[in-house]
Amino acid sequence: MKHRNKSNRLYLASSVTEKTLVANSDERLRLILATLEKCRAALFKSASPETAHMVSVAILELRMKLNRIEESELKALCDAMLPVAALAEDTRHQKGQRRGTPLKLVK
Repeated sequence: MKHRNKSNRLYLASSVTEKTLVANSDERLRLILATLEKCRAALFKSASPETAHMVSVAILELRMKLNRIEESELKALCDAMLPVAALAEDTRHQKGQRRGTPLKLVK
């Protein structure tokens, strides 16, 4: 069996492309995301909705990272949705349905 020297290891490490590193990182994030989604479902089933909502925030953050969505883009989406959500709330309120809490982006 041949012993490899350090320079050979450096060559092997440097031969990994940035694209490969990103793919591996994304795959790890997907695995973590799947685990968090299972945890969230278990928390809802065990009547821990507040904790499940906190896990949902972590899931949202991971999804944003995976899809390369900036916080400013999410804020713009929330701002655009507020008038639509308010209109839907007014319609539900007029029909006697329960009012929900409007979405707000909190940093």
